[in-house]
Amino acid sequence: MELGPGDGSVYGFTRTVVAGAALVLPLAAGCAAGGEGRTEARPTVSMPSTSPPPAVPLTPKVAERAFRTYVTDEDVARAAGDERLALTWTSDGQSQLTAAEFRKAAYDGDPVRRFVYGDPKLYVPKLKDDGYPQWFVASVDRSVAGESKSKRKALMAFVLRGPSDSWKLTLATLLQPKAKEPKVEIDDAGYATALGSDDPSVLIRPRDVGGIQATMAAEGPGSVAAKVMKSGATTTGYYQKAKRAKKDAKKHDLTLQVVYTATPFHYFGLRTEHGGGLIIYSLFRTSSLVAKEPSTAKPEIPEEAEHLLDGTVEGNEVDTTATLHFAAYDPPRAKKGKTQAKAHLVADDGAISKAATPPIKKP
Repeated sequence: MELGPGDGSVYGFTRTVVAGAALVLPLAAGCAAGGEGRTEARPTVSMPSTSPPPAVPLTPKVAERAFRTYVTDEDVARAAGDERLALTWTSDGQSQLTAAEFRKAAYDGDPVRRFVYGDPKLYVPKLKDDGYPQWFVASVDRSVAGESKSKRKALMAFVLRGPSDSWKLTLATLLQPKAKEPKVEIDDAGYATALGSDDPSVLIRPRDVGGIQATMAAEGPGSVAAKVMKSGATTTGYYQKAKRAKKDAKKHDLTLQVVYTATPFHYFGLRTEHGGGLIIYSLFRTSSLVAKEPSTAKPEIPEEAEHLLDGTVEGNEVDTTATLHFAAYDPPRAKKGKTQAKAHLVADDGAISKAATPPIKKP
């Protein structure tokens, strides 16, 4: 069962101490009689113990230092066009998107985007000092260097998986143009509150928010999921877009299948003011465009996936996977007799991160 950092729980870290057994060698038999053949006992042999470095408690100051370090390291990697270095500072879905971005820039012959950041708001949950993973979320204005009108609010989730690891950006998503960022509740000491995966105080269990969105994308406005989540461009809009694309494919004697699924990546839940929750998570969107009949022309490679392929379609199928990052507001459960508000999406970002043209399967 996947354990999400958003539930406030942690993975345990087991200390392992390797101790060598003491070796005691018996004295030679001749040693006891007379002074001949003196034998010295060998020293005890022991193996050095190994243990992880001491845990550093997660505090707002630690989070700020981790954010600033990431911003500096990211810019060095992007300025140098060094994909491998850039991937050192990311993990999970953000690694997939970073790799795809570098490859697209190389394919187009353009420099990789560099970012300019404002001062962040840091949402740091109070976690166990010796527990991992540690995590926090930064809300920050981010612009593309050289593009004056590119400023967007980014929600960025960072993870530290163990005491010997370094902080990595695992997920970044962008506030939608007309959306308001939910106000995360911060206590007097500067800490936020992490939501449990099954928290009953919010409308949708935090671990199920992504599944509700995926259901709406698959079934549209008539879905039962629409009772708890608002329609929009990234819910029922996905359904309508896929529906149109399937009709267009059919005109060319092609079959298109689009599926939204959960990822194995972490999700993050934070308590907002007035009892709601800010849920940050990922989904995969897999698409398969297939020419079923031998006489049908092979499907063309989508423009947004050209940089991930060599330009040829070996078989009769083009498969793509997009890594998508979201943030949603999960409202509190309404009290009896009160109108229940619905959850709604507030941020999204993503791109195709994988593509393939598999050979025709043999019967």
